[in-house]
Amino acid sequence: MSRDIVLKERWGELVEKLSNQFADGDDLELDAIIYLVGVQELGQYHRKFKKDHKLDLMHIAICRLLEPYGFYEFSHFDEDSWPHYTVKEELPPLKAGEQSVLMKEAIVSYFLEKEYIT
Repeated sequence: MSRDIVLKERWGELVEKLSNQFADGDDLELDAIIYLVGVQELGQYHRKFKKDHKLDLMHIAICRLLEPYGFYEFSHFDEDSWPHYTVKEELPPLKAGEQSVLMKEAIVSYFLEKEYIT
């Protein structure tokens, strides 16, 4: 089976499972899943976040998701327990579709690692 087909199947499984758990079955979009990864990485699940913190959570998620690809490296936790990353390599210029595929691939890998999906 080709890599694209496997990614599509796993992505569908992940979206369905997360949507049922967090969105009453309405399909979550890519940005919402990135946000959930940020909350997971921060570990402050029951906290209400303001808009600027939501963007920070998405940034944390993107850094964590792209860390295995060599673009970011974990640096430290600050005094509020927020993780910080340093840029190891600049992301190459990608078209919107390429960005979406990269993020979906990274998200699927993340949830496979966490054993949330198989």
